[in-house]
Amino acid sequence: MGKVLAVCISEKRGIQKQNVGTGIFSPDWGIEGDAHGGHWHRQVSLLSADRIEAFNRQGAGVIPGAFGENLVVEGFDFSSLPVGTLLRCGGVLLEITQIGKECHKHCAIYQKTGHCIMPREGVFARVLEPGSISQGDEMTVEERRAPLPWQAAVITLSDRGARGEREDKSGPAIAGRLRDAGYEVVETLLLADEAEPLRRQLVRLCDQRRLDLILTTGGTGFAPRDVTPEATLAAAQRSAPGISEAIRAASLKITPRAMLSRGVSVIRGKTIIINLPGSPRACQESMDVFLDTIPHAMELLRGTAGDCAR
Repeated sequence: MGKVLAVCISEKRGIQKQNVGTGIFSPDWGIEGDAHGGHWHRQVSLLSADRIEAFNRQGAGVIPGAFGENLVVEGFDFSSLPVGTLLRCGGVLLEITQIGKECHKHCAIYQKTGHCIMPREGVFARVLEPGSISQGDEMTVEERRAPLPWQAAVITLSDRGARGEREDKSGPAIAGRLRDAGYEVVETLLLADEAEPLRRQLVRLCDQRRLDLILTTGGTGFAPRDVTPEATLAAAQRSAPGISEAIRAASLKITPRAMLSRGVSVIRGKTIIINLPGSPRACQESMDVFLDTIPHAMELLRGTAGDCAR
C-alpha cells in the first residue's frame, strides 16, 4: 500500500509540472488539464517518493513535479513492478505500460547534478477507470482478473516505404494475424533500412515497454542496405537460432531462395525478436512455422510455463 504525496500537472510540454493537490483522471486520456494526456500509453507518469528523497540527499533540492512526474507516491518501488501491474487509487484504476524512458535531451536537473532519476525510476501508465486522486489518498496493487495478453510490436524495414513511395502491406498483415491470435499489438513502426535506428527501437521496446514478442519484416537479404539481422544482433542478449532455422527449413520446401534469408531470432530481457522476410506471403508462411509454438517460449520467459517434457 502506498500514499499519494503530490498530484502534478503542466499545461504545456517541456515545463516543470506543479502540484495541484487533486487531479481528475479520464480513461484513455490521463489527467484533465495535463499536457501529456492523450490517446497513447504514457498518459500518467509516476515516481516513488523515496527515490526523490534519496536524490535530494545528494543536494538536488527538487520539488514534486520537477522530473515531469504526475504522481509522487510513497511506499512503492515503481521501477520493480512489471508492465501490466494494476494500481487502484479510489475509483481510479491505472495500468503500468512502460518502465523508464529514453532521455532525448538533458534537463535542468541533469545539468545541475550530472544525472536524473526519471529515465530509470519513473514509470508510465494508462487510465482504465475514471475518478479523482488527491494528496493523502491510498494506492494499492490490484490483482488482475485475467492474465495480461501477449503484447507485441511489428517493425517494417523499407527505404521506399519510409519515404512514402510504397505501401507497407507486410506490417499490417503481420499485425492483423497477431491480433487474430489474441495478441495485443501495442506498436507498429515503419523505418528506413538503417541499423542504428532499428537497434534503438528494439532496445526501447524490450527494456521500457517489456513486450513479449517483436516481429520485424524486411531487410534480411543480401542487398547492401539489408541490415536488419545486424541491428537485431546488436540489441540481443541471447540467441534463439532454432526459430529462424525452422523458418528457413520450412521455406526451403517452397523455394530454394529461402537459403538466402539472413534473418535471426534473439532474446533481450523477456522479449523474443524474430526477423521475417519482406513479402507479405513469405511473412505469413514464416508465421505458420512458429505461431503455435512460440507461446510456450514466452511463458518460459515470463516464468509461467510448466514442464517442457511430453
